[in-house]
Amino acid sequence: MSGRSRHFTMSTLLATSFFFVLLCSSLQVRGVNYTFVKDAALAPSVSYYDYIIVGGGTAGCPLAATLSERFRVLLLERGASPYDDDRIGDMARFADTLSDTSPGSPAQRFVSEDGVINSRPRVLGGGSCINAGFYTRASDDYVRGVGWDLGAAGAAYRWVEDVVAFQPELGPWQAALQGGLLEAGVAPDNGFTFDHFDGTKVGGSIFDADGRRHTAADLLRYARAEGLDVLLRARVAKILFFNVRGRRSGRRTAARGVVFHDSEGRMHKAFLSAGRRNEIILSAGAMGSPQLLMLSGVGPADHLRSFGIPLVRDHPAVGQGMSDNPMNAIYVPSPSPVEVSLIQVVGITQVGSYIEGASGSNWGVRHSASGSGPDGVHRPRNFGMFSPQTGQLATVPPKQRTPEAIAHAAESMRQLDDSAFRGGFILEKVLGPLSTGHLELRNRDPDDNPLVTFNYFSHPEDLRRCVAGLSVIERVIHSQAFKNFTYPDFSMETLLNMSTGFPVNLLPRHDNDSTSLEMFCKDTVMTIWHYHGGCQVGRVVDAEYRVLGIDALRVIDGSTFNASPGTNPQATVMMLGRYMGVRITNERLAAEGLEGTKP
Repeated sequence: MSGRSRHFTMSTLLATSFFFVLLCSSLQVRGVNYTFVKDAALAPSVSYYDYIIVGGGTAGCPLAATLSERFRVLLLERGASPYDDDRIGDMARFADTLSDTSPGSPAQRFVSEDGVINSRPRVLGGGSCINAGFYTRASDDYVRGVGWDLGAAGAAYRWVEDVVAFQPELGPWQAALQGGLLEAGVAPDNGFTFDHFDGTKVGGSIFDADGRRHTAADLLRYARAEGLDVLLRARVAKILFFNVRGRRSGRRTAARGVVFHDSEGRMHKAFLSAGRRNEIILSAGAMGSPQLLMLSGVGPADHLRSFGIPLVRDHPAVGQGMSDNPMNAIYVPSPSPVEVSLIQVVGITQVGSYIEGASGSNWGVRHSASGSGPDGVHRPRNFGMFSPQTGQLATVPPKQRTPEAIAHAAESMRQLDDSAFRGGFILEKVLGPLSTGHLELRNRDPDDNPLVTFNYFSHPEDLRRCVAGLSVIERVIHSQAFKNFTYPDFSMETLLNMSTGFPVNLLPRHDNDSTSLEMFCKDTVMTIWHYHGGCQVGRVVDAEYRVLGIDALRVIDGSTFNASPGTNPQATVMMLGRYMGVRITNERLAAEGLEGTKP
């Protein structure tokens, strides 16, 4: 399959996407006594801290742990503890966590205005509790480009890696993918490394050798217990502001506290204690941080007035620059058994896309062919990261996807023989991307999802990168290294035209019963959960992540990114929490004539 104008018919095998709360006074975590973690219902009605961090996620946990070494810190997390949910820690139950759409689940489903089904975390540890576990740093060029100190960033990465990152042991299918990428020209062979280099590599994983997940919440073991309070199920409603008079700049707006509610609906307020360097820091993610700014009166004036929100500051760029890396995947059935794997190998290509893979069925690990588990309970089939239960197997183009279509795909999978689940998915993720959209309020409920549009493939370069990535996948499938995991004489066209016998959805059908590769990319687009933007550096925050025009308020999370870092961002988001925690601490202590924290 070569050329941008190649056409093929529509019955396709194409798969899609990745994909209690504490009522006691302490939390035991793998030998660590988290005495500082409590349910928000136990919090006082009013409290005071040096730093208030909103969002106990991938950035918020390392940030809180670091600042707590020298200061009094409050970390507010709207979700529960990851250590109370057995699914989160078990690699084989990855899809079970994502497919749970009940209120209070660790993964809160949302559907973009583009029609692509997605998830956002709602749990201490954030996205590191619900993702596919791949751990890889951003490139040195990326680190320099965003203005981070390379040495300090490296030290922050290592601080994270000492707790959560591991070297995976490749099974035969992942090893074949590695060899196939090299044959396909994705060179050189960089072996195992956390670093980002062009070519093929084995990356890190936050799953250890026993398949147990380690998350950003584990980084709280670094915290000084006397310096940190973590409140779970604390739903922040808004930031509180007041006006201050500056020595030179006249009257300025400054953050002074937050309002939050516990699980029983009681309101609490947390304020910054006396001290001009104390701050509120948003780490609520690319969906939560711009949403909370708007709900607090910081955002596009006309949009906020339309909801009756009193304007604190007209900030037109809040919610702008939203992007989600588009991803497309192809299922390759195998004549040979395959291991259950999530992302372990990545091809960093020269064509603007990243190639990764996942193999095996979670069903094969925990369930019998009859459709029941060893306890006789019927459960839906989940094919690892790709599952209709996670909303990722689309039977119609994105804007026409419905819950009914997902249910139909799940029922179709239940009718298939177990042999149909033997195989793996090879996917491509577009670098960047260059296509951008925006986020707006749906209502004034902070628990509800805002409206977000990503405008997938609106930039032609993203579409070109998708097509080029599909060509790399074709070469991998035809490689000698991968021959034991493909059927003889299977061409790419055959793979893309199989309609029965395998756990797939049909490619959306058009009037002329054919489609270009460009249309294929658009019709089968899905998320790899790497959305970012909404509070970007240079537009909403400055290089030190301070909100422009407002004192004592920062945003430190993926909403500040102009492009997704590396092939997978979680390592860099965790690093950023540590990096900025050290930086804030040292700048403050230096101003007070005190010795700082080592990187």
